[in-house]
Amino acid sequence: MNYIGIRIGLCGGHRTGKTTLADAVSRKSGIPFVRTSTSGVFAEHGLDPAAPMNFKTRLWIQHKVIESAETVWKDRAGSFITDRTPLDMLAYTLADITGTTEVDFPDLKAYADVCFNVANTLFTHLVIIQPGIPLIFEKGKAALNRAYIEHLSCIITGLCHDGRTFRPAWALPAHITDLDERVCSLMNFISSLSQSGSAPSGDFPAD
Repeated sequence: MNYIGIRIGLCGGHRTGKTTLADAVSRKSGIPFVRTSTSGVFAEHGLDPAAPMNFKTRLWIQHKVIESAETVWKDRAGSFITDRTPLDMLAYTLADITGTTEVDFPDLKAYADVCFNVANTLFTHLVIIQPGIPLIFEKGKAALNRAYIEHLSCIITGLCHDGRTFRPAWALPAHITDLDERVCSLMNFISSLSQSGSAPSGDFPAD
C-alpha cells in the first residue's frame, strides 16, 4: 500500500489511547510513529499538568509544548503518524477558561493562530479519538476526570471542524474500544486515503 505523503495526527483528550493506537498502527502499516511528550515538557519546567495553574502560566507552558512538538514533527521528513496535534494543545488551553478567567485575548489569539498554522502546515489528516476506554491513572499526566476528558473531546471536535482548520478530520467511532478493532478501523481509513489519492494536499518532503 502506498502511504507516501500521509501525515496523520491523532486528536483527543488524555487517557483515550492515542499513543498506544498510533504505535500499533505504525507497526501494522509501516508508517513511522512520531512520539511527542507533553508531560515531559511540563516536567522540564517544574510544572504538574494535573495541578491548577493561573491562565498566564497555562498559556506560557502551552507555548513551550507546541514549540517542542513542532520541532519533533518538522524533523520527520515524509509520512508519519503522531499521538497528538496542535489542536489538542489549543483545546487544553481553552478548557482552562471560565467566565471569570482573566485572559489577555490578543495573546490567546496569537497562540491559537500558531496552533492552527502548525496543524495546517505539518499534517494532511486529523483523526479524533473519543473517550471510551477504561481510565487508568498514570503519574505526571493530566487530571483523571471523566467529565473533564469529555469536555476536552468536545472542544477538540469543534476545533477540528473550525473554519481555520484546513485539514480533513475523521472520528474513530466511540463505541470501538478494543485495540485490535481500533487498529483495523484506522487502517481502513488510511487505506481509503491511499486508494483515493487524497493524502498529500500540502508541500511535504518525500519519503
